[in-house]
Amino acid sequence: MEEGQALHTSPYVTQIEKFADSLKQLSHTFLRMGEKKQSFTNEEIDNMFEQVKEKVCGQCEKCSWCWGENFVHTYQMGYEILSAVDTYGSELNTETKRKLKQCCIMAPRFLREMLGAFHDARKNMMWMNRMAQSREGCAIQMDTFADMIRLTAKELEDSLFTDERLEKRLMAALKKKGVRVLYTNFFMNREGKYEVHVTARTMQDAHITVKEMVRTISEVMGRHLVPEGTYAQMLGREYTTIVCLEGPAFSTLQGIARIGKGGSQISGDNFMTVDLPGGKQVVALSDGMGSGEKACRESTLVVELLEELLEAGFPEKTAIQMINTTLVMGREEIHYSTVDMSVFDLYTGRCELIKAGASSTFIRQNGKVEHLSSTSLPIGVLHQIEIDSVERRLYDGDFVIMVTDGVMDALPVGEQDILLETIIQGTLLVNPKEMAHHILEQVMNWTGKPPEDDMTVLVTGIWEK
Repeated sequence: MEEGQALHTSPYVTQIEKFADSLKQLSHTFLRMGEKKQSFTNEEIDNMFEQVKEKVCGQCEKCSWCWGENFVHTYQMGYEILSAVDTYGSELNTETKRKLKQCCIMAPRFLREMLGAFHDARKNMMWMNRMAQSREGCAIQMDTFADMIRLTAKELEDSLFTDERLEKRLMAALKKKGVRVLYTNFFMNREGKYEVHVTARTMQDAHITVKEMVRTISEVMGRHLVPEGTYAQMLGREYTTIVCLEGPAFSTLQGIARIGKGGSQISGDNFMTVDLPGGKQVVALSDGMGSGEKACRESTLVVELLEELLEAGFPEKTAIQMINTTLVMGREEIHYSTVDMSVFDLYTGRCELIKAGASSTFIRQNGKVEHLSSTSLPIGVLHQIEIDSVERRLYDGDFVIMVTDGVMDALPVGEQDILLETIIQGTLLVNPKEMAHHILEQVMNWTGKPPEDDMTVLVTGIWEK
């Protein structure tokens, strides 16, 4: 920062920290409300016996003897039945049935009611465990959200600064253009790149384009800035906040080629590209379970949720974990989807490759091809998942090639990686779309038959501006 600049602690940062603390407290409260049960309590077993005694033994002439003098033996017989149910299910072993017939004149009904009481109690336990699992999922969501809020507050506090001289110069330069500035905010990210928020309007009959306004701000800042988002072409008489970012050094271009199982037009694979603040760009590929319309719905849901959370400001891994918890909590049956994500930093050229159950990714760099794989599970299976990630530095003319399992599985087992590396390394194409179609065509030519699974190739090229 230049001389005269000072860090500025916003009261909003303090308030955000309080929100995070409250969410943490809520999550811990949820986790303390009850854990999942693995066995019945003595009280629950007693209730089973009371239920059987009321329905069966109350009308038996030996009731007072069985539940009086012979109480211990009756309880022991009940425990043996419950233990046998755990081992053999409803079809008890012959020895347990023989013992029951010897000591109970109403053995068939006693057994039937005992099994019924056991299944009712087990069903209740399953519902209680389901509730505990849901509470655990909510707690994970809140805890993750609290961490994200705290991280955002820290980044905001670190990046926000004031510079009165710079602010005065900026207001004076814009005033000459007929622009009245209400206030400005200056930010500097971890890479030392500037971000300027200017809330302003035109004065009287002045006419100035947003493009010209941003050019003036760039001249004052001494850096090349570009507007973030979409604005009207002209600055109006109403106050508008223009966000200016320091222009990135790199740009990317994507190309995709895909085909459904058996040559179908409907694919269970989906993808997205989203630009984020701070010069970030995310390219993601999701493969839904199975193929066809059902798989397409699953991967579409994942991609849409992912895009919404990322644009809202959630960190990439946090967004994946939150979607995973949502999918696990929201349904009885398992439906999973993979997530394959490349996060490009267009300021530095760095790329973080994040995978949850996804297939291989290939990086073509300086004529060589690097193969990156993952052993993590897809999302939608377990509450807590491991997310694999690795970072690479990319340079002008490098390519990141993401593929779904259908592409890899179409090649001979044990040779998939080397064959795909050879195909990628052997092409001279530099247009991402043409490269994606070339790779897919080469794989299909190798198999010589209709696709046995959905196949998608997503290529991203990166170039210096």
